[in-house]
Amino acid sequence: MDDGRPSGPKTKWWSRPSTGRPRQAGPEDAAAVADGPEDYTPAPPAVSGDGAGQVSAPSLEVYAPAPPTVEPVVSGAPAAAAPRAQPLHAPDEYSTPPYGGPGPWAPAPPVQHPVPTPAHGTPVPPPYEGTDGHGTAVTAPGTAGAYAHQHQRPSDAVPQQHGAPAQGPAAPPPAQPPQGTQATQWTRYDPWGAPQLPLSHPGPMADPRRPRVGRRGSLLVGAALLALVAGGIGGGIGAYVERNGGLTTVELPQADRDNGGRAPDSVAGIASSALPSVVTLHVNGSAESGTGTGFVLDDEGHILTNNHVVAPAGSTGDITVTFSGGESAPAEIVGKDSGYDLAVVKVSGVSGLKPLPLGNSDNVRVGDPVVAIGAPFDLSNTVTSGIISAKQRPITAGGEKGDGTDVSYVDALQTDAPINPGNSGGPLVDTEARVIGINSAIRAADSAAGADGGQSGSIGLGFAIPINQGKRVAEELINTGKATHPVIGVTLDMEFTGDGAKVGGKADNGGPAVTEAGPADKAGVRAGDVITEVEGQRVHSGEELIVKIRAHRPGDELGLRLTRGGKDLSMTLTLGSASGT
Repeated sequence: MDDGRPSGPKTKWWSRPSTGRPRQAGPEDAAAVADGPEDYTPAPPAVSGDGAGQVSAPSLEVYAPAPPTVEPVVSGAPAAAAPRAQPLHAPDEYSTPPYGGPGPWAPAPPVQHPVPTPAHGTPVPPPYEGTDGHGTAVTAPGTAGAYAHQHQRPSDAVPQQHGAPAQGPAAPPPAQPPQGTQATQWTRYDPWGAPQLPLSHPGPMADPRRPRVGRRGSLLVGAALLALVAGGIGGGIGAYVERNGGLTTVELPQADRDNGGRAPDSVAGIASSALPSVVTLHVNGSAESGTGTGFVLDDEGHILTNNHVVAPAGSTGDITVTFSGGESAPAEIVGKDSGYDLAVVKVSGVSGLKPLPLGNSDNVRVGDPVVAIGAPFDLSNTVTSGIISAKQRPITAGGEKGDGTDVSYVDALQTDAPINPGNSGGPLVDTEARVIGINSAIRAADSAAGADGGQSGSIGLGFAIPINQGKRVAEELINTGKATHPVIGVTLDMEFTGDGAKVGGKADNGGPAVTEAGPADKAGVRAGDVITEVEGQRVHSGEELIVKIRAHRPGDELGLRLTRGGKDLSMTLTLGSASGT
């Protein structure tokens, strides 16, 4: 902070008054005041009365911190004598600038911060006409009054000296601007003049009662608005870049959207036709639960599936059927047969059912394309495709009970269409979306799946019950609740390791191996005979013989070839009937 230092032209140091030879003020002093140049910087002299109307000339010793208080000199009258005022502190022998010692000669001048004088030729704002901050009228520049007001020297207003009697001030005539000099606010600046408005062009006076808005607050508001606008613009640009992947648009070539139509014999066409008739079954029993597949047989709600799918329900469990569209309905068991591994359930209160048409498994040839539909691992509406890789594959499934009552014997269709747990009971359809088999079993890489590192998923060896056999069993289950099995009336030796199916020596109950008056007995079959062919097809084991017999209906005639004592024999028998379980 510059205390008492004007920033304009440098002023001379204030001089402490000292005693010396008195000098009478002469005309040259008035001329210096009246005709002083514009850059005149007053150095107020210290004037004191000595009783004879003389004033003491100031010395060059720097001492007083502020312009001393002077007594006015009235023209034509001697000044009254007054005692000299003594400083309260000793003079500063080092003459410390800017005022020397702290003597209380006069109050310090007000702090001034003038605007630096512009270079020659710089345009300045027009002069201000109005009142200053104290209500004093300011005359427009260019008049004598204005010039005199702007250039009033400290000597023109003589304040009362400390401790001196009050005297009337002398009012010298206003000074006129020099001839040919343009009076402006910049050239008329007086650091010790009366308070007035800034030198620049002022605006209207502000109401002192109105709260002033700081410039800093305005800047903060402006910065906040700028940040808000910039944030909005940045957010919009960021969202556009994120949505479109950059400021430039990249469009890749793509085919037009088609109407969704597919050829009826394509996998998509087959699936579209068959899926509405396929359902997923969720079975819950007292000890276990499971998931499987089925398909609609008629509009009355009968659904065909595997026996091992509904077996966990037992007699007290519940079965829920879920259609391809997501609708669910409870179902009840109509009939089941473990020997064929088939079962029929029925849903009630469901309308708009679409039965799946049945094909003819006798017409199937190896290499024919097929599609398997089901819910592997509870993934409903799963479609896989493949071919018929073999026919009349004798397989057995089940046998968990240990007594053989749950063993299924199937003369199966083999397919490489992927089939997994959950596909059981689902349809295997041909290219016209007709059922040719019921998916029932798969061959795993290791029968001890899991514990010994065996694979439990599909390896391309799936097996389906031919629909011709499934149709007959389903009809019997719907009509009577039970299915009949074709039999020849013999007990086979399942421990025989030779080629063919050997008739045992005794039955399990200790009776004869050939049932008396049974089909085999009537045809001439004897205990110990080895059956090698059925209807011209080779038989290599007892399981194969059962499978071949189960592929026919009771009452069908069956041609056999066998060996007895090294001789080949041929005979024909009519299949009998037995109730299934």
